[in-house]
Amino acid sequence: MRFRVAVAGVAALLAVAGCASLPTTVTEQSASIPDRPFAIDGRLAARHGADGIAGSFTWLHEPGHDAIDLADPLGQTIARLDGNRREVKLALANGSVETASDWPSLTERGLGVAIPVEGLASWIQGSPHAGASANVARDAEGRPSALFQDGWDVRYRYADDSARRPQRVTLAYPDSPPIDLTIVIDRWR
Repeated sequence: MRFRVAVAGVAALLAVAGCASLPTTVTEQSASIPDRPFAIDGRLAARHGADGIAGSFTWLHEPGHDAIDLADPLGQTIARLDGNRREVKLALANGSVETASDWPSLTERGLGVAIPVEGLASWIQGSPHAGASANVARDAEGRPSALFQDGWDVRYRYADDSARRPQRVTLAYPDSPPIDLTIVIDRWR
């Protein structure tokens, strides 16, 4: 069960139920932003039916590679996700390791639903991922307030009107049972 919860936490990351400003525009087939490296630290809460997890994370993203560390509320590392275009791996604190050729396969085994982890690197930055249609709603400042892609409903909240990067990201997937993830970004690096 911890494997399922850890994967849900990352997928939701990684890594994210605030309400943003009312949308002013909706763009069909929105273009994705270039895949840029980033590092973020934050907190997350994930729920899949009656199962849930809360904790912190560190996510290092480079084009073609992601490394995500998940920790419990006391700061103990519970899982490390690491993957590239050839292999993805989940290593748990107890020493067990799961591998797969892609994120959807790994999350399908752990959660019973394929989650597009690759898309999360774009979504966390407020952009749809390449290769699939999306709807994006923007707030009065022109920032993404909501994104709808691959069946996911992604909502953004910003620290203030001048912030360009989201501080809070919530994701919802209408599975049975539904998947909900809230990500609070403490620091963009």
